[in-house]
Amino acid sequence: MKSLKKQRRIQVIGVAVVALVLSTALIGYALRDGINFFRAPSQVIAEPPAPTEVFRIGGLVEEGSLVRGDGLTIRFSVTDGGATVPVTYSGVLPDLFEENQGMVGTGRYINGTFEATEILAKHDENYMPKEVVDALKEQGVYVAPEG
Repeated sequence: MKSLKKQRRIQVIGVAVVALVLSTALIGYALRDGINFFRAPSQVIAEPPAPTEVFRIGGLVEEGSLVRGDGLTIRFSVTDGGATVPVTYSGVLPDLFEENQGMVGTGRYINGTFEATEILAKHDENYMPKEVVDALKEQGVYVAPEG
């Protein structure tokens, strides 16, 4: 009788461990494409990521770099004051997107150009990602917003 109880307890523990390992593996698999690391233009230039890696880049849209191409293709450069990365994007830009304003883009760095799949613009006059503010402060070009 005791050995049957002990055997049943071992089976329950075994099933629980297998379920825990399986659920952890499934969660990790589901999140692998959802995790995007943020990089400043200086970091991208210093250590270019693999063309297959999806990441976020942020900085200021460089003045005079915004060029609208055929259809919905837009080209511009993003800078953090230390480096500039050319960006291409096909789609409709957010209403608040303009030169000398903060932006964050998601995409891949292919052949020296960041090919964005998503562009986010500032939300209000004070919005700028913390990493971008830190990079601009390092370069000595950060100007705190008034107000």
